Amino acid sequence: MRFSLFVHMERWDETVSYEEAFENLTELTLLAEEGGFGTVWIGEHHSMEYTISPNPMPQLAYLAARTSRIRLGAGTIIAPFWNPIRAAGETALLDVISGGRAELGLARGAYQFEFDRMAGGLPATDGGKHLREIVPAIRELWKGDYAHDGELWQFPTSTSVPKPVQPDLPMWIAARDPASHDFAVANGCHVMVTPLMKGDEEVEDLVNKFETAVAAHPEIERRPDLMVLRHTFVHAEDDPDGWRPAAEGINRFYRTFDAWFSNKTTPANGFLEPSPEEKFAERPDFRPESLHRTAMIGTPAEVIERLKHYEALGVTEFSFWSDNSLTHEQKKRSLELFIEHVVPAFQ
Repeated sequence: MRFSLFVHMERWDETVSYEEAFENLTELTLLAEEGGFGTVWIGEHHSMEYTISPNPMPQLAYLAARTSRIRLGAGTIIAPFWNPIRAAGETALLDVISGGRAELGLARGAYQFEFDRMAGGLPATDGGKHLREIVPAIRELWKGDYAHDGELWQFPTSTSVPKPVQPDLPMWIAARDPASHDFAVANGCHVMVTPLMKGDEEVEDLVNKFETAVAAHPEIERRPDLMVLRHTFVHAEDDPDGWRPAAEGINRFYRTFDAWFSNKTTPANGFLEPSPEEKFAERPDFRPESLHRTAMIGTPAEVIERLKHYEALGVTEFSFWSDNSLTHEQKKRSLELFIEHVVPAFQ
């Protein structure tokens, strides 16, 4: 099982500048490359200070010049917000800039807040049809001349300019339900999943959905990879309470996610207060004690034990999700401990 870093610029107030936030992201990426991580992933989000990335491509292009080995993943771009020609061309350009290190992840999107501003109020639940149409269109554009007459996009003969360096540039689909897994596998894409606040039983369920899709498509010659993305924090063995700041930080992250996802409050200049603790009085999965068990939080030995289980399940990539509302120094120290103690156990 290989490792990747999932990272965004984060700002929770005005005390951190955008320049500092990007310097922090860059430092974590360089640390991950030096520590043997295979890929850095940056997603797409709009108008949200707590996940700053209106387009991952320019960030990844900059990182291409600062790195030499780590692969550069746009993970994920939101299919309804992209024209297929633009998605194909920008990803291919990233591949050229990076010397063939680009990877493309796509998702249907989740926040109605973003759809109200980026897609004319299209219901976020309808984003799946955009995903299903854009994936094969991008592949055809990478091959050469292609005209598209679909339900959502129509364009005369066009092509991706430039073309990717990689003849089979990896594509990933963010999947949860069985239909998404099946679509990804049927279209030769790898699968990325996140169990969010659920325990490892959810990882097992997602692996089962993936394996069902693989078994249903024996015509696919190359077995797809399966990535699990999970909030991760490693603390020292001699700090038995080291889990608590991480669990409380991730609790804040998820309460902020809930506030944005609920789409009931107008944000102030890109900031939105987390939903109040009392809203989750009947939701034990939000409690720090529960997040200590479900998020990948623990000492190196504890994290290794859980990741060995993931590896045995057939997970081929574990993505260290660093967004958690903690300080940069806390994130950096956690990543250092992961690299020093956890990575060697999988080499």
